[in-house]
Amino acid sequence: MPERPVEPLKNAVALAYGEADAAPRVIAKGRGLLAEQIIARAHEHGVYVHESPELVSLLMQVDLDQRIPPQLYVAVAELLAWIYRLENGQTQSPA
Repeated sequence: MPERPVEPLKNAVALAYGEADAAPRVIAKGRGLLAEQIIARAHEHGVYVHESPELVSLLMQVDLDQRIPPQLYVAVAELLAWIYRLENGQTQSPA
């Protein structure tokens, strides 16, 4: 019987951003089962889940409840703008 390839553990990071926030904050992060639970919770609450392994890898380095670093502002802003357009019926993909 052939062996099934081992899938790498998923990583997930949840961000929160409100009008009063100076920058988005990391409110949850995890690998494997915890990552799957974060993603499932997002889906349950109608929160959009975007897959970007490179961005997630960078965000995994940010401590919980800390703001994202300025180096990630542009990438996260583009993602938030894309999600905003998506939620408002526009289907243009991120740059």
